[in-house]
Parts: sequence; structure tokens; C-alpha cells
Amino acid sequence: MANRGYDVVVDVDNEVSTAHRPQTCHTDLQEDLEFHSSNFDQPQGNSRSKIPSDLPAPVTANRSSNSSKRILWTLAFYQQFFDVDTADILKRCTAALYPRASFLDVLDGNPDLYGPFWIATTVVAILFLTGTISGYLAKRGEGHFAYDFRLLSGAAGLIYGYTGVIPVALWGTLKWFGSESANVLECWALYGYANLIWIPVALVSWSPLTALNYAFVGVGFAMSALFLFRNLYPVLSATDVKTSKILLIIVVALHAGLAIAIKILFFAHGSPAAKKIVSGGDRDVGSRMFFRI
Repeated sequence: MANRGYDVVVDVDNEVSTAHRPQTCHTDLQEDLEFHSSNFDQPQGNSRSKIPSDLPAPVTANRSSNSSKRILWTLAFYQQFFDVDTADILKRCTAALYPRASFLDVLDGNPDLYGPFWIATTVVAILFLTGTISGYLAKRGEGHFAYDFRLLSGAAGLIYGYTGVIPVALWGTLKWFGSESANVLECWALYGYANLIWIPVALVSWSPLTALNYAFVGVGFAMSALFLFRNLYPVLSATDVKTSKILLIIVVALHAGLAIAIKILFFAHGSPAAKKIVSGGDRDVGSRMFFRI
């Protein structure tokens, strides 16, 4: 490669007399070598084909601009929050009940609202049904029994309010203290999947035995609080030590309040939601439905 930039032309005289050819044929090539200038390093001018300038832009060029055009009143804006399939939902539900890894790692940067919404809706429906059964068993033999639909509205307000408001408040607090790792969708997903434990708890807490109900609700609180503590601790640790401890205490205290509210309002004999309703004639028509059991 020492003669880079030159063409080497070798002209060998093959007309060598066989009669005078020595045993080892040797030809002096130095006199027949010719060197020519090469144009390898020079621009080729018109020889290089030009790319037409009128071709359309690549498809990927508009992805970022299209994603930024998602506005609040379009369906595409909300579709991104439900971009999961059945396998993803089952995997996340399993990770919520048997937390062997960080739930934020299970989300893999794709938090959803599909699972939290239907989990909260299922909890509301089951709390109403099992709370009604618990109230009936507590008042059996006392005459008329009223299906109090205030249990349904109370369960909806309690579960939807807790799952929707507390994560936003936590996210806002973290932003206030300068945490960059806080994500409101991840907070919603975390609290939404934490409600999954209340489905089996509600299914087994319909008995009139108060001590047994306390035990079931206590197990549900311990599992869900541990789930929240384990996954929120790295996020809350982004603040200073004192602030992170206070926030953790508030998170656990609010979750304990949810568990106590579920126990008292839906699975306690003589609780305000399950108190005996006395028929008052027409004044109760339209607000309650009475059935003879």
C-alpha cells in the first residue's frame, strides 16, 4: 500500500527465446514499469448519482410531531392509557398479590388505567353485595330487611375517591419537593392494583363475626400496605430523609383509614351503613327498596 494513489501497469515481454532461456527465468521489469496518476481521491463530479430532492419524507419523520398533537378531547389521548392486553393485566395482578419484584419494573414504563379502573369497579360491586349479605345476617329474624343502596354509593365514593385523589396528591407533593422520579400515571397504577387484595377480603368478610372480619381486613391491609411501602419507598427517597419518612407515615396512615372504613361501613354489626332501617311508609319510597326475606 506504499504506492497508494498510483496505478501500476506491468508490461512483461513474454517473447523469450527458449533456446537461450536460463534455468531460472528472470526479466528486468524496472524498465517496463509505467506509473500513472490516479483520480481515486478526487471528486467524481457528475459520475456520482444524485438523490432526487422531490422524494417524500420518511414515515418516521412525523411520529414525534403526531405524538405531540394528542390533545385532551381526542380519543387517541386516552387510548395511550389503556395500551395493554390480557397477558399484561394478569402479569400485573399476579405481581400485586405476590410481589417478588418491584412493581414499577413490572410496569416497564407503560403504566395503564385499564386495570385500576376495573379493579376498583369490581371492589365497589363486591363491597355492596357482601356488605348487604353481612347486614342481612346481622338482622335476620327482625322482620323486614331493606337493601340500602347507600352502600353502593358509599363504596363508589370511598374506593374511587381514594384511588383517584390520593395518588394525585402524592404526586403533587413529590413535585413540590423537587422529585423528578414522580409520575402520576405510575401512582395511579400502583394504588389501583393495590386495591386487588380487597376483592378476596370482601368475598370472605360477609360473616356477622366481628373478630373474624377484623382478621380478614387486617390481612388485606398488611398485604396492600406492604405493597405500597415497598414500591413507593424508592420514589419517596428522592426527597430528603425527614420528608420521605413523613410521607411514608402519611401513606400508611391513609391506607389504614381505608381499611378501617371498609371494616366499619360494610362488615360490622350495628355499623352506620348497616343500621336497622325502620319503614316509614311513603317517605321511604323512591329512596329504598324493601323486600320480605
